[in-house]
Amino acid sequence: MPNGIWLGGSADIDFMVHGVFPYEFFGHTVWITTTHICLLIVLLVIIGFAIAANIAMKHATEVPGFFQNIVELIVEMLDNMVKGSMGKSAAKFANYIGSIFIFILISNISGLFGLRPPTADYGVTLPLGLMTFTLIHYNKLKHQKLSGVLKGLCDPWPIWAPINIIGDIAVPISLSLRLFANVLSGVVMMALVYGLLRFIAIGWPAALHVYFDLFSGAIQTYVFCMLTMTYISDAIGDN
Repeated sequence: MPNGIWLGGSADIDFMVHGVFPYEFFGHTVWITTTHICLLIVLLVIIGFAIAANIAMKHATEVPGFFQNIVELIVEMLDNMVKGSMGKSAAKFANYIGSIFIFILISNISGLFGLRPPTADYGVTLPLGLMTFTLIHYNKLKHQKLSGVLKGLCDPWPIWAPINIIGDIAVPISLSLRLFANVLSGVVMMALVYGLLRFIAIGWPAALHVYFDLFSGAIQTYVFCMLTMTYISDAIGDN
């Protein structure tokens, strides 16, 4: 496999994003990078699990088997998380929050299986932040109307409007940068371990992967989703 996609004992692994192969697009050379390939692998894993879960639930039994138990547990946990944060609005956003939660979590923990986490690329986390930003302002306009939005921008005084606008614009940037920076920091730390200690980096770096990829990855997934639900709930208000 191309350098930077899979981890291993090679001395030249640097965990950077690398171009794998180029192609021409309307006269411009565009590169397929390691991020694209790792992202495709993550998406295939999620799609495969979704298809298997759909088949299992179509043939669900009163006494669930092992895989059916796992599917029901995941759905129940995600539904409870969304309901606990968004209350009566949970049903409308459970699918979105559940989808980004699973995608971000699988992307973050993919380092356990030798991949470079796609979320360590800002080109992946920024669209996630922009999707949340779009949902926030769509629901703000839907529930608060234009007059309510303008009133909120001028709160507590009209002179604060520019600052409030900057604060709104900063939401997708802060969401995406927080996720990107925390995942990238784990990638950089592991790069240092494998690059500087490659002759003795046998076995024991697995414990670091558990912390940076699994523990930290799960926390960052939860933080991103909780902030998303909080922002959307604030946009909806008491309606």
